[in-house]
Amino acid sequence: MKKVLFILSLFTFSISMAQDLPTNPEPGKCYVRCTTPDVYVNETVTFITKPAYKVLKTYPATFKTVTERVLVKEESKKLTVVAAKWGTETVSYVSKEGGNSLSIIPASFRSASETIEIKPAYAQWELGSPAPDCASGNPDDCRYWCYKGYPAEYTTVQTQVLGSDASTTKSPLGSQNAVYTKRVLLEPAKVVEVVIPAEYKEITKTVLDKDAYTVEESIPAVTKTITKEVLKDKGGLTSWKEVECSLVEYQALPINWNLGSATLTSAAKTIIDTRLMPVLKQNPGAKLEIASHTDARGTSSSNQDLSDRRAKAVADYLISKGVNSSLLVANGYGEQRLKNRCADGVSCTERDHSVNRRTEFRLINN
Repeated sequence: MKKVLFILSLFTFSISMAQDLPTNPEPGKCYVRCTTPDVYVNETVTFITKPAYKVLKTYPATFKTVTERVLVKEESKKLTVVAAKWGTETVSYVSKEGGNSLSIIPASFRSASETIEIKPAYAQWELGSPAPDCASGNPDDCRYWCYKGYPAEYTTVQTQVLGSDASTTKSPLGSQNAVYTKRVLLEPAKVVEVVIPAEYKEITKTVLDKDAYTVEESIPAVTKTITKEVLKDKGGLTSWKEVECSLVEYQALPINWNLGSATLTSAAKTIIDTRLMPVLKQNPGAKLEIASHTDARGTSSSNQDLSDRRAKAVADYLISKGVNSSLLVANGYGEQRLKNRCADGVSCTERDHSVNRRTEFRLINN
């Protein structure tokens, strides 16, 4: 909303040409345009706060106890296995069969001899020696030839002849016997069947005697009569009103908000009651702006949201005190209107930041 500060002694002529301004203003005075409040009358209205309805009352079911004989275990059979009976028996067997042992009788020889003709008998002509009384001067004339025979020549060779050839003799090897013990079935296994009779038990149980039921009761409607305000005469723009010049400038509303909170404390409400309510009563019909600001710490969006909620909290409290909502404007400016250099990225003290955390008010035009 535009701030209207009229220092009429300096700008009366130029501004009066542009809009409907107060007539006969006094130099150095400040004015705001006010409205006449809407006129309301009380009207009684009866309405239903709770419609007629039915109440259903239930009655629980009733039960009775009965005794009953029930089968808890059916008849069955028990099978008993009688093990087989065994005995022992000794059995002989040949652990090593008999055979023969062979002994070798080598061949035997006896001495013999054999005569062998080494040179056969032969005969040859031989010239005999000269006769002693040979008168020839040729000695061969006195010799005679004889056809002389020679016997064959023999030699004896010692030999061996086979007396008996090689042979074997058998010597029987006796067999070996042993025994082992084996189990023999004397009586085979069998199954003995025993009948186990059924078992019964008497039980007590609760049975339904009468089921639950419902009784219906009609409850009449509840009404309430209230008195409400009904608009009788609509207010509107009227004349300009002289106000203190300080009130058209932003004035501090020294509320100490809890960190991150937009809830009014009892101390804050006391400040509003003592600081704002008198201004509104002394300037009926004047419009009031409530402006809330934050420092630059935190995100811009969160600061904007927090300032909006704080400004609205003040306006809502004034409305609860009977102030017409049409005369109130709640604006949150977040960190947009810092009063010093403490913007994002600038190192400042806590005291410097606290200067920017503020709630203000001023009168503005309707």
